[in-house]
Amino acid sequence: MGTLREVTHVDNVKLNEGATAVVILDQTKLPNVTEYLTLETAEDIYDAIFELKVRGAPAIGICAAYGICVLARKIRSEDYDSFYREFKKNKEYLDSSRPTAVNLSWALNRMEGVVLANREKTVSEIKDALLQESRKIQEEDMRMCRAISEYGLSLLHDGDGILTHCNAGPLATSRYGTALGPIFLGKERGMEFHVYADETRPLLQGARLTSYELQKGGVDVTLICDNMASIVMKNGWIQACLVGCDRIAANGDAANKIGTSGVAILAKYYGIPFYVLGPTSTIDMNCPAGDDIKIELRNPDEIKKKFYEQPMTPEEVACYNPAFDVTDHTLITGIVTEYGIARAPYAESLREIFQKKEKGSLHNQ
Repeated sequence: MGTLREVTHVDNVKLNEGATAVVILDQTKLPNVTEYLTLETAEDIYDAIFELKVRGAPAIGICAAYGICVLARKIRSEDYDSFYREFKKNKEYLDSSRPTAVNLSWALNRMEGVVLANREKTVSEIKDALLQESRKIQEEDMRMCRAISEYGLSLLHDGDGILTHCNAGPLATSRYGTALGPIFLGKERGMEFHVYADETRPLLQGARLTSYELQKGGVDVTLICDNMASIVMKNGWIQACLVGCDRIAANGDAANKIGTSGVAILAKYYGIPFYVLGPTSTIDMNCPAGDDIKIELRNPDEIKKKFYEQPMTPEEVACYNPAFDVTDHTLITGIVTEYGIARAPYAESLREIFQKKEKGSLHNQ
């Protein structure tokens, strides 16, 4: 990474030459080491998703689609029923790796739909169809990121101070990103922003990834600890908050990295617009509200020991380590998708977004 284009067009998830493996940029090693991993087995792919070697809702979906494609191509049976049983087994295994990000199950379900829709074809033809579908998912993600970036940029002004939480840039997607997409697109067009990036516990993805991407892309960025968000807002340095999302409920409640709801509460207090940016694939219309979103709990050692030379707490101290929290829809100024910006009441506006999606009216700038 070095130029703005290199940052916004990074190849973080792709198939290898023969479509026998998924190749990912190991995000757990950034920013100090750039290392690509080759994932060939179900265990490799599961581990990469569970251990956050690949992360960000869209990138997880792409990895899952490529992963199930690779695994399907390794199934030797030419009998449809036997092939489908093995496919289903692999799909359910990968789907269990992370419960909160809806793009994981969305991509896997979409790939399963290809298998079911082509049951009258040969297994070889089904494998070809899966390969085409997995590539289509990534191509759609590229267009989605650009459209979200366009809509998001329409909410910003040259010189704005922007606060973001966690990482929703190119590393979490295929191009540009979601929450960071408008910033990079604005930069391409000569606009200047000052971004305040929360470090974001428990895995410091804001510090390790967001500040890294922004700095490499030439964006003016300042890293702050999570508990500093209030003071930079009070100082008048923030004109908008942009965050990504892992699942959006039908009523507009949004799950994102732990600490996001606190940022939203502060933004409401200080009168700062708070925007959630994400593709329609992260909107779960079958999930009525945020209370219905399953929150992933992670290993307490990620807070107590990870990134430290020595443990920061006594071994006996209990630790609660949720990966996400849910921001109530009443705190959200707008939800930016590739088909437009939804505003309250979200139960209505999100349905309208999906109506636009059915018509295929993607932002074409």
